[in-house]
Amino acid sequence: MATSELVNYCVELLSPLGGTRVRRMFGGHGFYIDELFVALIAGERLYLKVDAQTRPLFEAAGCVPFVYDASGKSVALGYFSAPDDAMESPPAMQPWARHALSAALRARAAKPRAATPAKKARPRSGSAKTAPMKL
Repeated sequence: MATSELVNYCVELLSPLGGTRVRRMFGGHGFYIDELFVALIAGERLYLKVDAQTRPLFEAAGCVPFVYDASGKSVALGYFSAPDDAMESPPAMQPWARHALSAALRARAAKPRAATPAKKARPRSGSAKTAPMKL
């Protein structure tokens, strides 16, 4: 599990982009910026969210994907390690955290909204359904 010092430091790195909160999960920690899941710590390493648009940037910087074993198979998620130099300071992390935040925003926009049951329309006062009938 990540040390509290690393978790606190990563909050400091990510917080210039917005309200940052941390949640323990799966033996690591998940990071949210303005309620969007953008990063995780696993094995004492920070991983940032990527998508098809940002993945090449992380690959070019020599970052590695977050991979875990599930039932004897390696599973890669849409997270890449943060570049080493980005871990030096909040200003160095900002461009990378912005990439993670934009990937999270695109992922949220791509998800279909959950269907909510339609509310039955109530007649307005004075409408034909509520007005007394004249005989």
